[in-house]
Amino acid sequence: MNDDVPVSSRRQLRHTAVAVLGAVSLFALAACGSADPTPPETSSPAAFKPAAQQQGSEITVWADATRVPGVQAYQKAHPDVKMKIVTYSGDANGANDLQTKVQLFDRTGSGWPDVAFSANVNDGTWASQGKTPYAAPVNRDIIPKTTLDGFSDGALDPCVFNGNTYCLRNDLAQNVLWYNKKLMDKFGYEVPTTWEEYQALGEKVAKEHPGYLVGTAGDAWTPEVYFWASQCTASTTTGAKKVKVDLRDAKCTRMAKLLDSLIAKGSVSKDTVFSAGFIKNQASKVLMLPGPSWFGQVLFNSTFKVPKGQIAAASPLKFEADAKNYTGNVGGGLWFVSSHSKNLKAASDLVTWMTTSDDYQGTAGTYPAYKTAATTWLANQKKTGYFAKDISPVFEEAAELIWPGWSATQYSQEAIYSSTVVPALNSGKTLTDTLDTWQTAITNKAKSLGYTVN
Repeated sequence: MNDDVPVSSRRQLRHTAVAVLGAVSLFALAACGSADPTPPETSSPAAFKPAAQQQGSEITVWADATRVPGVQAYQKAHPDVKMKIVTYSGDANGANDLQTKVQLFDRTGSGWPDVAFSANVNDGTWASQGKTPYAAPVNRDIIPKTTLDGFSDGALDPCVFNGNTYCLRNDLAQNVLWYNKKLMDKFGYEVPTTWEEYQALGEKVAKEHPGYLVGTAGDAWTPEVYFWASQCTASTTTGAKKVKVDLRDAKCTRMAKLLDSLIAKGSVSKDTVFSAGFIKNQASKVLMLPGPSWFGQVLFNSTFKVPKGQIAAASPLKFEADAKNYTGNVGGGLWFVSSHSKNLKAASDLVTWMTTSDDYQGTAGTYPAYKTAATTWLANQKKTGYFAKDISPVFEEAAELIWPGWSATQYSQEAIYSSTVVPALNSGKTLTDTLDTWQTAITNKAKSLGYTVN
């Protein structure tokens, strides 16, 4: 993966974002628009029966272009493993290829890849379901518990259904508070620790340094950055195919009001950080920006081209009324082992290596979900000398603070926000004005996919 891809056009920007993020759910719109609306049957923990195993048989691996070099590295290090590598979309940028192909293979009774990577963190919601789920429950004598326990707390939540773990997480995209230390020092501002302090500083910035920004609300992943951190019940599963959607909950309205205030004053933009206009006119005026861990190298370094020694990261913010701070997550890819595989040993060994190996994850473009690999990754980030302060303590802390009440679903929150809320903001409405419309859009999409909505 190359974090220094030149950015010279809008198309290149989108390509860079998708390639480096890989797992970012922003681009995984497939779960919203084209998933099978028929409610899948719930799989039973006792239902898994491995196919007749053929030790040493060839395995087929599906991965996106970003992950393929890692698979090839594994193959080089394990020459005795017979492997066929297929490059596909990885379900990024709106694709729904894996589910569509699996449905075809289910009908024909053959063709399933032994291993598949998905950039869509929601894909576990369908891959774990049905009479014979595509994904094998890796916790059932396929991958050791000691390995599963090595992932960051909550990292495997999108993989767990009915008490089984159906995938391994490639990376995390935990949100932190990014800030430009050089500008903060110049203006004499302290880094906030609460959302109330953040709002007060945003209002102060609007008055004292108009044009400078403390956030954006026009990105498709805005819900995961702000509302997830506020513990908003926009996507909380309460059972199999049951979800709670209540945007009028106080923990939703408090964040909407906060953002409305700063949007009105001009210190929170209604644009997206990857638009050509934002990069040209506003990137140099970003004072603070709550956002995912990949913002550091992908956004500030490669896209905004902020010089070394200026950008730093602070802990996720909390509301003063809350006992602790929580944060959200914008991305995180999944690796599946097929329940149909005739060589589970080779398939699981590859998936384990891809998610836990220092040789691969330690130099990957995004923060590894596996703890020891993350430690190596952070050490390598420090060696780059890019950041104004060591980001390690903040990243490690935030990885353990992802609020568990925001659940993976078959629909995409990003797509709904982009099609419902962003146009309303651009037409002059506030987030608070749009909460009911937003709730209706989530509810309708969930119901169309067979969910019972509370």
